[in-house]
Amino acid sequence: MLCAWGFERVGVVASDLYFVDPNPGPGEGGAEHGVRLEVRLLERPPRTGSVYAAQPIVIDRPVWRADLLETVEGPPGSGDRHHHHPVFRGWEPGRRDYDEAIRSNPVSWLEKQLTDLPSLLAGTDVPADAIGPDDAAQLAAAAPQIATTVAGLLAQVRAGELGRAPSGGSDAGGGAGVRASWL
Repeated sequence: MLCAWGFERVGVVASDLYFVDPNPGPGEGGAEHGVRLEVRLLERPPRTGSVYAAQPIVIDRPVWRADLLETVEGPPGSGDRHHHHPVFRGWEPGRRDYDEAIRSNPVSWLEKQLTDLPSLLAGTDVPADAIGPDDAAQLAAAAPQIATTVAGLLAQVRAGELGRAPSGGSDAGGGAGVRASWL
């Protein structure tokens, strides 16, 4: 499932995720699932056609990511793989940051992060003029709604309704890895 919120030039997207990393780090082997949320830049290409024509929308490059993941084999709610990526290099995430607050209360932690867009963007390569003048305030105002939606997605993952292995796929990933998600 993909959920999206768009503001002036910044957007937030969230999706359930099932993931098997073919080259896991220490203590990271095995399938994981949960919710991935990204803050992304938005673009509005020129509308073509009549005044009634649909507006093209581009959900462009990510600038920050939170992965609220846990091992599939572990107890639901363990939060054993929760982390965030404070920096992206193009489309590739930078280092993982494991903050104990993410694991203890991921939804509250996420809501708090989304209320401070300038802090989220500190240290990124996003130029100041890439952000609309009202993006920070609009994102902060929407943070409770986004957090509630993410909590609902997490509940569906933990209930086995979302964040599942792809049909016909193997949990092992066959050495190539598996990622079933919009993000």
